[in-house]
Amino acid sequence: MHIPAPTRRLALALSLALLSPVLAHAADEHEPTTIADALKASAQQHRPVLVDFQAGWCYSCYYMASHVLTGPEWESVKRKAIVVEADADSPEAQTWMKKLNASFLPSYVVLDANGNELGRIAAEQPRDKFYPRINAILAHGDTLEAFERRAQKGSLDDIANALEAYQARNDGEAGLSWFATLPANTQQTARTHARVALALDQLALAKAQAANDNPAVVRTAQKVLAQDIGCLRPYVVDSLLEASEKLPSAERKALLAPQRAALTTYVDSQVLVANPACADQRSAVIASADLARALGDTAAENAVLDRAIQLTHQRLGNNLASDRNLADNLRVYLIRAGRKDELDAYQRKLIAAYPNDYVYAYRYGRSLVEAGKAADALPYLSKAADKAYGANRLSVALQQVRALKALHRTADAKQLVTDVLDANGPWFPKQAAALSAELKS
Repeated sequence: MHIPAPTRRLALALSLALLSPVLAHAADEHEPTTIADALKASAQQHRPVLVDFQAGWCYSCYYMASHVLTGPEWESVKRKAIVVEADADSPEAQTWMKKLNASFLPSYVVLDANGNELGRIAAEQPRDKFYPRINAILAHGDTLEAFERRAQKGSLDDIANALEAYQARNDGEAGLSWFATLPANTQQTARTHARVALALDQLALAKAQAANDNPAVVRTAQKVLAQDIGCLRPYVVDSLLEASEKLPSAERKALLAPQRAALTTYVDSQVLVANPACADQRSAVIASADLARALGDTAAENAVLDRAIQLTHQRLGNNLASDRNLADNLRVYLIRAGRKDELDAYQRKLIAAYPNDYVYAYRYGRSLVEAGKAADALPYLSKAADKAYGANRLSVALQQVRALKALHRTADAKQLVTDVLDANGPWFPKQAAALSAELKS
C-alpha cells in the first residue's frame, strides 16, 4: 500500500439515474483518457465513472494491475462503469485527489456524472475483497452520507461502514467527531461491535499520527495490534516503530518485543509462502526486518530479508516482466539487505525488462549520482527524461542538474532547468521551486 499524505473526505448521494441500463451497457472500444472526458461520457451513457488513481512508481499499483484488474470480473466492471486511469503525477489527477482527499495509492473512486463520489476503495486489495466491494458500489453506491443516515437509525453495520469510510480517507478526527454525534446509548452498544471497536481504535491512531503525537500513537498502535487486524499488521507495526524511535533503547525494546511473535507468525503464514494471503508482501518483510533491527537481532533481520529475496527470485524465474510487483519488491529487498553489487546488476535488468517506463532508468541514474558517478548517470537520466512527464519530469531534471553540476556543466544545467520549467513548472510549484533552488545551490 502506498501510504500517503493525510486529509480526505467527500461523498454525496447516489443518482438513481445511474442504475437502470448500466448493467447491460457494453463498454465503448475507446474509453476516455481524462477524468473530464469520462464525466462527459458518463452523462451521455448513464454509467458511473471509476477513477483508478495510480502512479508509475507505485508498487501496490503494480500488484493490482497484475493480480486483480484482470480477467472476466474486471471486464464486467468495465461494462458497468467508464474506467479511467489517472496518473497521480499529472495535473488533472492531483487536482482531483485534493478535491476528493484521496491520499492512498492506488485508490479507486466511483463518481457520478457530476463528479460526486459514490464510494471508494483505498490501497491494494486481493481479488476476493476487491470485486464484492467495487460491485456493491457500482450497484447502489456506498457513500459516506448513506452510511451515516442508516447509522443514525441504529444500524451497527452501517456505523462500522461509516467509520471505515472515514478510515479510507485517513480522517481520524472527522470520523471520531461524527461518532460522538450519535446518541449515547447507540455509542455504548456500538463499542461492543468488533468492527466498530477496531475502526474507532484505528481512527484514534490516524488522529494521533496527524497530530504528530508520538505518545498517543504508541498507545493507540498497541491497542490496534492487540486485535485481529490481518493484513494491516505491518503498517501498524511501522507506526509503532516510528513513534518510539526517540525512546531510550531499553524502554523501546521492552515496548516492541511483544509485537515480534505476532508479526513473525503473520510473515511465515501469510507472506513468505507460495500463495500469499495478503497483497502487500513488501511492507510485511520490511516491517519484520525493521522490528528485528530495533530489537538488536541482526541475525533475524538478515534471515527474513534473505528468505524474501530467495523466494521472490524463485517466483520470478528469469522473467522480470512476468510480475512487476514482485520484480519491484526484489529491488527493495536488495536495497534493504545492502547487497550493492547484486542491486546494481538487477537495476539494469529492470531497465531492460521495462524499456518504456521512466522509473527504473531514473532510479538507477539517481543511485549513480548519489554514488558520485555523474558521467555514468547522465545516459540513464536522459533515457528517463524521454519517458517522464508532469511531476516526474521535474524529479528527473533535479537529478540531471545534480549530475551536470558535478561535471561543471553549469550552462547545460541552466538550459535544462529553463526548458523543463517552461513545460511543466506552472502545474507543480513545489517541485519547480526545488529544481530552481538546486540550480542556485
